[in-house]
Amino acid sequence: MSINPNLVEDIRAASRTMVRELGFMKSTLAGTRYSPSAVHALLEIDMHGAMPAAQLVQALGLEKSSVSRMVGKLIEAGEIEETGAMDDGRFKQLALTTQGKKTIVDIHTHGQQQVISALGQLDADQQLVVAQGLGAYANALKQRNQRPHEAVANPIGIHAGYRPGLVGRIAQMHADFYSRHWHFGPFFESKVAAGVAEFVPRLDQPVNQIWAAVQNGRIVGSIAIDGQDLGNNEAHLRWFILDDGCRGSGIGRELLTKAVEFCDEKGFSATQLWTFKGLDAARRLYESSGFTLAWEEEGTQWGSTVTEQQFTRKV
Repeated sequence: MSINPNLVEDIRAASRTMVRELGFMKSTLAGTRYSPSAVHALLEIDMHGAMPAAQLVQALGLEKSSVSRMVGKLIEAGEIEETGAMDDGRFKQLALTTQGKKTIVDIHTHGQQQVISALGQLDADQQLVVAQGLGAYANALKQRNQRPHEAVANPIGIHAGYRPGLVGRIAQMHADFYSRHWHFGPFFESKVAAGVAEFVPRLDQPVNQIWAAVQNGRIVGSIAIDGQDLGNNEAHLRWFILDDGCRGSGIGRELLTKAVEFCDEKGFSATQLWTFKGLDAARRLYESSGFTLAWEEEGTQWGSTVTEQQFTRKV
């Protein structure tokens, strides 16, 4: 693949600016008294709930001795503690203390304000480009550091049907993305959570299905077909979402393909989806799969005023 050298230098320059502006040149990070590696250790432990030190070594890409010293300091500072695993008390895991959970809240608040203040300089389309571009670039950076057997060992798999934590994870992914990029609030998250919670018990019906994209045991994307709520032998495509780090990886297209193939197999006369103007990358995917814009008008069904759109795919 040919890569423009000027593009390489532009990305390197932007990366250096980001490192400086986000505070990584300082001895402490995110408004804490801890080093960047210690802050990232707390974030990893928070994301996993609890994890062994060996897994933390792998996640941070640091030497075992460095992580061991850092963990010792965080334990001494009262941020984390060692706990026994539920199935084997001899197997030690690292977990946040009450103090550590408060520190994590402060770290997230600090980070969110950094992003919000920067995105405030951009319009909605530019914000979306930044989110998708950074996600794709971050994913490419991870892949280029993987040896071939590691890339095969940890792919993103697509799984049909219910998985533990599915309802909460779908609501979280929607809330994370749409609060950052569109300032949707608790009304939107509650509506998503309620909708998924109502739908999941109906998965025993053959016209309903849901798919989850899963990487390393973590749900990183979803899509669903609800074959009951519209009637008229029409399917409703719902809850199509990806983690930012997976955007640009092709997983979104795979999920959409699964959903469309399911609709064709079940013989639906049409598939409908509702979204809103501004989600350009998703719209391109929809249109490439045969969806066309049926109508659009201003509405508030997501808790904010947006230009709502309905796309239809007919057989």
